[in-house]
Amino acid sequence: MAVEHDPIPDAMCDGGDLDCGSGLLLIIRNAMDPLPSGAVLEVRSREISVKEDLPAWCRLVGHDMLTAKPGDAGSTSYFIRKKAADAVLKQDLEQARNYVWRARVRGRGGMAAEIFVRNHSFTVGQPASFDTADQAISAIEYLLGSLGACIAVGLQWRASQKGITVHNLEVALQARAEDILVYLGVHGTGNPGLADARAVVYVDADAETETLQELLDETIRRSPVAQTFLNAVPFHADIRKA
Repeated sequence: MAVEHDPIPDAMCDGGDLDCGSGLLLIIRNAMDPLPSGAVLEVRSREISVKEDLPAWCRLVGHDMLTAKPGDAGSTSYFIRKKAADAVLKQDLEQARNYVWRARVRGRGGMAAEIFVRNHSFTVGQPASFDTADQAISAIEYLLGSLGACIAVGLQWRASQKGITVHNLEVALQARAEDILVYLGVHGTGNPGLADARAVVYVDADAETETLQELLDETIRRSPVAQTFLNAVPFHADIRKA
């Protein structure tokens, strides 16, 4: 890594706790795109793996990694000199925007199914269970867990961008079905879907409540899972004989 004394950045982007494989490179490339060749971009990050991965990416694409300096709140500032225009940025942003998440589900007999996503698999029980002890997590509980995880991870990341240390964070969720008896076949018509879902975020962080509420509001506004709850998503299903 070539070292330049006190480089003066022309622009800055903050990746917070993101690593290079989780969207940080897209953020960097987008921030660098309007800069002319030779300009310097400061990249702030609190993720330790960036120390190795970012210089490797710079060598791969031809940018100059000038230096890295400790910043505030556990962050590190990396200074990159732009070499040339990014010819495929628009294509890669469009690809990310149109990315299709995929899952396959295999019935295991009885009231359970196995879910396969990328290199992971997990078991889901019946859609709704009223027993406090069950062999598998219900589909609705996975749905609530996904919502809570999206909020928790998103809030932690946005806090890290602001240099706010989060010591402890927990999201408590609850939801009520409009008429779960439709699913059970007791009622012939109605909506078995969720009527409402609520979350309370308990957080111990180095920031005032008003600041944390603003971060939570921003997190929910940008959360793919929360926005799926808040906005109806078209869904179609077809049967194909195996």
